[in-house]
Amino acid sequence: MSFFTSNRFQDRQAAAAEARKAMAEKFLSRPKYDPNDPAVKEREAKRRAVLEARAAREVERERRRAEAAAAEAARLAAEEAARIEAVRQEALARDAAENARRAEEERLEYERKLDRDARYAARKERKKKAKSPFERYR
Repeated sequence: MSFFTSNRFQDRQAAAAEARKAMAEKFLSRPKYDPNDPAVKEREAKRRAVLEARAAREVERERRRAEAAAAEAARLAAEEAARIEAVRQEALARDAAENARRAEEERLEYERKLDRDARYAARKERKKKAKSPFERYR
């Protein structure tokens, strides 16, 4: 069991030093960078291919974003045009209804005037036909 093993400070220090030494040996055992090495050229070619593919995807993504933005702008412009047309049609309908109401009001006013004039004319006629007091008692 692990709690029976003595885990003193010196043991922990030695283990850490051993780990650092192993990491240093691993790092130093790698060959130096040689740009003419075929493995290095192959890795760089792969990296370059990945970067070019990433750039191509980004260009394609930007193109799609621009197309979507243009389509959205066109849709908004069409909606705005439809809304403006609807408002214009509504205003025309409101004006037509107002004109019809005004024409009806004028017609009714004219008819009321004709009725009033007819009443006045009838009253005048009655007054003309009315017998004078001298004619009433003869």
